[in-house]
Amino acid sequence: MRIGILGTGAMATALGGAWARAGHDVLVGGRDPAAAAATAARIGGAKDGTLADAADHGELVLAAVPAGVAPRLVNALAAGLAGRTVVDCSNPLEPGDDGPVLTTGGTTSVARLMADAAPDAHVVKAFNLCHDSIWTLPRPVFEGVALAVPFCGDDPASLGRTAELITSMGCTPMPCGGLSRAVYVEAAAAFAIGAWWSGAEPRFAFPASERASR
Repeated sequence: MRIGILGTGAMATALGGAWARAGHDVLVGGRDPAAAAATAARIGGAKDGTLADAADHGELVLAAVPAGVAPRLVNALAAGLAGRTVVDCSNPLEPGDDGPVLTTGGTTSVARLMADAAPDAHVVKAFNLCHDSIWTLPRPVFEGVALAVPFCGDDPASLGRTAELITSMGCTPMPCGGLSRAVYVEAAAAFAIGAWWSGAEPRFAFPASERASR
């Protein structure tokens, strides 16, 4: 798969590395040519270029930029992103009195704002629930089970492409419905990160129902 990455930070490096290891054709684009080249070098086997180069390169394009920047960025690249799968991995969070809160107020999602900003692109929400360090693992497996990756979007072809990408990383696709569900995926990140910061383990709050009979 040809993948363009918009951004040069930790998520760009970690996910780009996972995709390069899986054999995908990755190009990192950034505003700063030196930063794009450095990120591509850290990934290994990746190309580098401008943001427009990344948009043009990818049949799937990752927006690995802060949540507050993502809608404006895809709007500026909207023509190049038309018809492409655009993956949003951001979390719109800021500190609150009781833990992280959504900067969107929980009434919309960054993924929806991106879709509105680039209406001819096919936005998918994915890869936002794990710390970037998880994506550096050769194969994310925990307690003998491959990591599940929730994702949601409205375009069937883009959902299929995202599922294929997740599978190529050794993970399990977890489809969560249309793009209207992205607000809940982002809220799940706020909940989980808040629990981790407080020293709790959020996965223990979601036991499988069949365990009740044991």
